[in-house]
Amino acid sequence: MTSPRKQRDTLAPDPNGSHFEPHLPNVDYGVLDSLIGYAIRRAQIRVYEDFVASLAAWNITPPRFSALQIIARNPDLKLTDLARILGIARSGAVLLVDALESMELVKRLPSPTDRRAFGLVLTEAGRNTLKEATAAVCAHDARIAAGLSDAEQTVLKGLLEKLGR
Repeated sequence: MTSPRKQRDTLAPDPNGSHFEPHLPNVDYGVLDSLIGYAIRRAQIRVYEDFVASLAAWNITPPRFSALQIIARNPDLKLTDLARILGIARSGAVLLVDALESMELVKRLPSPTDRRAFGLVLTEAGRNTLKEATAAVCAHDARIAAGLSDAEQTVLKGLLEKLGR
């Protein structure tokens, strides 16, 4: 298994030139070091940094990537459904879709079943961007999990799933 320092060196460079250090020397973290939530949060920050660096070329954030994936896989999805799936407020989903629409990745089309609603679809540019971004996300995921065996990855995913219920 690689050391934490070695593993960090394999992550994508931060475009701002800095990165989160989850445990600084000579700092007493007290009870924080014994808390599962704190450990998850530290790991999440490191994963997030690498994700953002990996998709910087497309200006795709984690919420934007998630929305693109969901919209691509669920034709004519309504905005309210996207909000519920992503666990965000409808107003947040409006802002998210507005951003994707301004990037010309998503468009709103009148719903064939509800005259008051619009369905969300990817544009051709959205499909192409999603394909490229998905490849970058898969490389990111492999990079962040490189220090774990396949069995450890399976256990970790299972435990995180269990915590998320």
